[in-house]
Amino acid sequence: MQEKPIVNDILSMYKGSLTDYARVIGETSNQELRQTLQQIRNSDEQFHSQLTSLAIQKGYYKTSQNATEQEIQNVRSQLGQ
Repeated sequence: MQEKPIVNDILSMYKGSLTDYARVIGETSNQELRQTLQQIRNSDEQFHSQLTSLAIQKGYYKTSQNATEQEIQNVRSQLGQ
C-alpha cells in the first residue's frame, strides 16, 4: 500500500475517533474518567494536527480556501459572538 492512502486512512480514523470522544465526554458523569478521556482526546487532536500538516506538505491533502474576514464575522454573528 502506498503512503498517501495510509495517511488518509489514519486521518479519517482519527477524525471519527475525535467525534466519538466528544460524544462520550459529554455523556460521562465520572470526573476522573472525563479528565482521562479529555487527555486522550487532546493527544489525538495534536497527533491529527501534526499528521494533517505532514499530509499537506506532501500534497496528500488539500485544504479548503481560507475564509474571508467577512465570512468569519458572519459566522460569529450567527453564533451570537
